[in-house]
Amino acid sequence: MRYEQVQQYPRAQFKRLCGVMPETFEWMLETLQRAQKRKKLPGRPSKLSVENQLLLTLQYWREYRTYFHIAAAWGIHESSAYRVVRKVENQLMASGRFRLLGKKSLTDPDQDFDVVIVDVTETPIERPKKNKSFTTAASKDSIPSKLRWSLS
Repeated sequence: MRYEQVQQYPRAQFKRLCGVMPETFEWMLETLQRAQKRKKLPGRPSKLSVENQLLLTLQYWREYRTYFHIAAAWGIHESSAYRVVRKVENQLMASGRFRLLGKKSLTDPDQDFDVVIVDVTETPIERPKKNKSFTTAASKDSIPSKLRWSLS
């Protein structure tokens, strides 16, 4: 679904699809367009417009789809989808307008929040590595080499 189709949606459906309100999308778009103009060496032009790059990134964040599936939907290569998402993320973070607060500001008692955003990305479970020091080998002396049966 391209930006030309999505921008005609009502506000509620736009938010449901993208995860942000249309005004927030426009702020993000302005930030990306300013960053695009500041580039010194433009290089090869992207297949996707800035609007579609932002929409692709929002789909990645919103739907938790793999880069392969997003790339297939947009008609680009998987590595290109990865580069687009990373580029958009870096440009939005560099602007300072779209950055989450750190842990210290969340624990500050003077800070009053109306909304708290929680990062729920998956992280691998930390488990101790298995090695020789954790396993206990039985001593060979405790196992009898021959069984002796006595008939009495």
